[in-house]
Amino acid sequence: MKKLLILDGISGVPLGEELAQAFLHIGIETAYYNLLSMPKIPLYGLKSAVTKLVNRAKDSSGDAFFHLPKGNLAAIKALIKQARPDAILVVGFIYKFITPAMLNALAQQHQVDLYLYDTDSCNLYTKRREFIFFLEQELPIYKKIFSCSKVTADFFQDTRQLDASFVPFGANFIAAPSGSDADKQHDVLFVGSGDLRRIFVLESIRDHLSIFGNRWKRNFPLMSPGLIKRVDDHPVWGADLHQLLTSSKIVLNVTRGPYYAAGTGVNLRIFEALAAGCFLITDYCDEVAELFKPGEEIETFNGPQELQEKVHFYLANPEKRMAIARQGHAAYLKRFTWEARAQEMLQSMR
Repeated sequence: MKKLLILDGISGVPLGEELAQAFLHIGIETAYYNLLSMPKIPLYGLKSAVTKLVNRAKDSSGDAFFHLPKGNLAAIKALIKQARPDAILVVGFIYKFITPAMLNALAQQHQVDLYLYDTDSCNLYTKRREFIFFLEQELPIYKKIFSCSKVTADFFQDTRQLDASFVPFGANFIAAPSGSDADKQHDVLFVGSGDLRRIFVLESIRDHLSIFGNRWKRNFPLMSPGLIKRVDDHPVWGADLHQLLTSSKIVLNVTRGPYYAAGTGVNLRIFEALAAGCFLITDYCDEVAELFKPGEEIETFNGPQELQEKVHFYLANPEKRMAIARQGHAAYLKRFTWEARAQEMLQSMR
């Protein structure tokens, strides 16, 4: 494969752009397109509302998912014609922008192979109708599916007989400023959105926490006054996130409830923390133990009580904490850069 086109459906985070740069770094001519910048079809809001009303009237079961893709198909046609790729890698999904059948028809017309980096189907676990639509309408168009979740990849294979494999996230190197452990501003950093499971877990260590992310204020009625005081309710990305990571003694990852219930949860924060040379604690799942050595490269916990005990232990034993952080960073450099992920995908594409 010589030319790759990446269609990024989740460009609210930099994952797709970073992956495109990684393919360029390993010698693949790569074009990147942000689907959120795609021109919308005229009068989209009105047409979407009318389409949903018409389709619901036709649906005798009342159990179908209806969505009018917002993108102007002409833009994708022109993009493929100009880029002339050998393969298209969709990041996240395509169905919100154009119908999967349309993309498949264009790919066949131009003799292009279609691949998916499934980064977001875990967010559909609680949206049954939409998840079924994604399974039935989008996934079959792809020659191969790379999923950030082993649980999900196995599910696609076992129940749909799709060619899917577990390809975890990566991260770009994050430089840490010089300074001692005592200079770090935060004892325990959590960055992420508000979630009931996260609240239950975080209450156990609230006196040590700094919390950043959105959707926390709506959950204040569920939280103790002590935990509320620890919250800065706004999302952080880029340089702000990097500064927070490198100024924290412990970076904590707590998976959201639906992910945890499915036994999955190797999210992007894990790799960002290791890329910054941080000491990471995350909740245990088999996927984590498959990728890392708990107690050597990262640390894990099962439940609030164990988390509380390990936070107290590692805050009191900085030398052990920093030794694990060094091993975790070495593991990142060897196995979890975006270039390593791109090479892994490229082997399957070839």
